[in-house]
Order: sequence, then C-alpha cells, then structure tokens
Amino acid sequence: MDLASLIPLALKASIFVTVFCLGLNATLEDALYLLRRPSELLRSLVSMNVIMPVVAVALALAFNFHRAVEIALFAFAVSPIPPVFPKKGFKAGGRSPYVIGLLVAVSLLSIIIVPIAVDLVGRVFGRHTYMAPAAVAQLIFTTVLLPLAAGMAVRHFAPAFADKIAKPLALAATIILVAGALPILFVAWPAISSLIGNGTIIAIAVFVVIGLAVGHLLGGPDPDDRTVLALSTATRHPGVALGIASANAPGNKLVFAAVLVYLIVNAIVMIPYLNWRKRHHAGVGGTVEI
Repeated sequence: MDLASLIPLALKASIFVTVFCLGLNATLEDALYLLRRPSELLRSLVSMNVIMPVVAVALALAFNFHRAVEIALFAFAVSPIPPVFPKKGFKAGGRSPYVIGLLVAVSLLSIIIVPIAVDLVGRVFGRHTYMAPAAVAQLIFTTVLLPLAAGMAVRHFAPAFADKIAKPLALAATIILVAGALPILFVAWPAISSLIGNGTIIAIAVFVVIGLAVGHLLGGPDPDDRTVLALSTATRHPGVALGIASANAPGNKLVFAAVLVYLIVNAIVMIPYLNWRKRHHAGVGGTVEI
C-alpha cells in the first residue's frame, strides 16, 4: 500500500476517532435532545435546509463562476453537519445537549432531506440531479452515527475509562487529520488556483457570512444555541458534499478542488465570528473549552 492510499485511510480513521471521542463525553439524552424538541429542530432545518439552498441558487445566478464551484456550493448547501463540527461548537461555548442533539437529528434527517433537496435544486436549473439515499445513509452511519454510538457505549459501561482516553485519542486524531490534509492541499493546489476568479472567493465568502447570520438569527433565545446554529448553517459535511458533487458531475476533476476551496474560505471567514462569540461567552461568565 502506497502513500496515496494511506492518506485517505488516515483521514477516515482520524474522523472516526474524533467522533468516537465526542461520544465518550455524550449521553443518550444529549443525542435525543432536539428530536424531543420539534420547534427547535424545525428552526434548525429551516436555517440549514431551506434558506441556504435558496441562497446558493441566488449566488449561482448572480455570479459567473466555474461549473465545478457551482456544483460544490449547491452540494454544501444541502449537506448535513460535518462529523467534526461539535468540537467547534463546544469551543464557541455550545451546550452539549444542543450540539450533540443537532448533529444526530440533522444527520438522521439528511438521509431523507438530501436526496429531495438535490432533486429540487436540479429542477430549478432544468437539470437532472440525483443522490441516492443509500449513499447518504452509508456516509452518515460510518462518519457520525457508528463512532458516536460506540463512544457513548464506552461512556455508559466504563465512564472512568472514557474520561481517561478521551483527550489523548482526540489529540492523536487531530494530528493525523492535519498531517493527512496537508499533502492533499499541496497536490490539489494547481487545480484550486485555477478556480480562483470570476467571483468564486467572494461568492463563497458571502454564502458563509449569510449562513452565519441566518443561523444566529434563528437559533432561539439562548445566545450559545444561536452560535451553534450559526456555525452549523455555514459548515457542512465535506464527505456528503463531495458525494453529491461527484454523482452529478462524474469525471469533473475540478469538483474536488472546488470542495477544498469552499473549506479553505469557510475556515478563514469564520475566524472573526468565532472570536466574537468566544469573547461574548467569556464575558457573560461562561467557560470556553479550548
């Protein structure tokens, strides 16, 4: 097995371990939190799965960017929360029940919502677009539900052991994720550079900013919940997004580069918002986990 084969495996393993570590600090009550609160869940779904696809369509009509970027933007607009999202939510002061509950609820519902949303977006543009529910279910199960449930099981049956291994495993997973991502960025950089222009960076930045604003406004009365929904509205599952993009643009080698461009711009644009929310959380007496 060569390095090119090992890197994707390392990334998948690091994501699995990261979500497993989240499960080590979560409970069944956390996982079911939003499923038992339909009004809060509805606000989250409207923010993520109704408003943002409309925003993506509007941006595609307003900007003349590359087809691969257009596909990637639509794919991110309908994708669920990424498996590593809770770490960012916790760092911004989010409550465990809301963060974990949002991850679980949106992930489960995405098996139904994503294929429908992909089809509707295609109809708007007069194109045949498709994403198999089974493909979404497989990604959600392997990257979110399975590792989270495994971590929760360890927490339930061996809480002391869970406390002992959580931080070392999380640190190791983060190091592997960064080490695996850097070579991919280096190899893909020429393709990434070719997509810059025609308003691509501006359009993606606008999409992220609108996502943050929409999520913040619809997050309810709790300031920390508003922060979490803002982050989840602007940050989506790259694996599902890539699956959608690849299924609807087979052979387009720039699709993967477009997904990476989105992730890079997303990470940069979010920095001011994250800093603002951390300062606000600390200012009202909260404890921010770093």
